[in-house]
Amino acid sequence: MIRSIITGTGHYLPNKIISNNHFLKHTFYDKKGLKSEKSNEEIIKKFQKITEIKERRYINNSLLNSDIASIAAKRALINSKINKEKIDYIISAHNYGDIHPISFQSDLMPSIASRVKNKLQIKNKKCRPYDMIFGCPGWIEGMILADQLLRSKNAKNILITSSEILSKVIDPHDKNSMIFSDGAGAAVLSAIEIVEDNQGIIHYDTQCNNNEELHYLTNSPSLNPNYKKSLVNIKMNGRRIYEYALKEVPNMLKNILDHSNFHIKDIKKIIIHQANAKMDYAILKRLLNLYEYSYSNKDFCKNLMPMTIQKFGNSSVSTVPTLLDLILKKRMPPHEINPGDTILMASLGAGMNINGMIYRFPKKKIKKYYEKKNTSRKL
Repeated sequence: MIRSIITGTGHYLPNKIISNNHFLKHTFYDKKGLKSEKSNEEIIKKFQKITEIKERRYINNSLLNSDIASIAAKRALINSKINKEKIDYIISAHNYGDIHPISFQSDLMPSIASRVKNKLQIKNKKCRPYDMIFGCPGWIEGMILADQLLRSKNAKNILITSSEILSKVIDPHDKNSMIFSDGAGAAVLSAIEIVEDNQGIIHYDTQCNNNEELHYLTNSPSLNPNYKKSLVNIKMNGRRIYEYALKEVPNMLKNILDHSNFHIKDIKKIIIHQANAKMDYAILKRLLNLYEYSYSNKDFCKNLMPMTIQKFGNSSVSTVPTLLDLILKKRMPPHEINPGDTILMASLGAGMNINGMIYRFPKKKIKKYYEKKNTSRKL
């Protein structure tokens, strides 16, 4: 049986740490274009209580989105020990492309995946670059597409990158801008022949509600009517996103588990998109309630669902692969993932789009399918 196995991971986090104190000098406006009556201290205190974000990472001005995607990609390739010329597809998840450092406008041509291929100096003409613009769930959706290509024998190795530089597309006068950050993650997914069925990518699902939910996350001018720096500013209806997430995500994740004959107790870690700590914990608790799962350890949720949002903020498509790589590289003690462990990955974002995936790490080292058999590639 051919299964899609993660053979390498990598990530990039900027060095510039932005604490919440950075926003004390900002002038916040409300949706009516009026200056906020609350003090910045009060706004920041409430923000931190809800999201748990204390700091986030911003890039320096010399880097582009495709640059940090390429850094994470190179690290994933090194970790995989796969020759870059053996990559059949590059799938790059993002939403804004490369942001021009002067005009702050989005540059999407050529595609980010094409730029990543160029920066990695991959010469293989059969390596096809795809961009995945799918909101924050883009990296998991890229993994889903890669799994389908691998199982159909249309590819042997696929590089899936995620990158976003949200510090360039936030409105400094919008308190919601404090959520967002910069970062990149990547993974190499390879076609592997296995004996046991339940290894690698086991099952996944995607749900897209694009009616009134379409406008929960949008781009628009600044809340400050006099701020004309950029028209590309993230605008978020936090309350509606929260309500949607709690209604839809737990049910979808339970359906994924049930379809695969898994119970929540079979899951070692839940790697969820780092959007908002309060929302993520609420999603987990509702999922546990669907199983009538009780626990006495007060740290149970934190142990099951690691969080990085407190230090790194919300880097959109990059939060899940960054968190995964940190755990696999043993850089988030006491969290660890061992051979044979099963994890559940989940994300939600603009659209509204949500998805989830069950992945089991192989119990032992296994040979790559195309190295073991001299099988021609289906094109």
